[in-house]
Amino acid sequence: MATLTPEDEGKFLVDIEGEQLGIVTAVEDNTAWVDPEPGLGESVLAAFGWTEKGEDDYTVSGDAVDTVTDEEVRVHADL
Repeated sequence: MATLTPEDEGKFLVDIEGEQLGIVTAVEDNTAWVDPEPGLGESVLAAFGWTEKGEDDYTVSGDAVDTVTDEEVRVHADL
């Protein structure tokens, strides 16, 4: 388990096989909101940390996160 912080916003969420599942758009109370289908514009905004939750975003608890690096949040389970 890793602790998620607002600094993780804009990072890619990646599964155990390295497949990108989306972009973290927001983090609150050790829970990440993830946009599963970010468009090009959203990807650019995420690179600058300018993201926000959307209606289609899903949540991932910090309990499902294995590691957090400078560029990605990696989960240890299939979502």
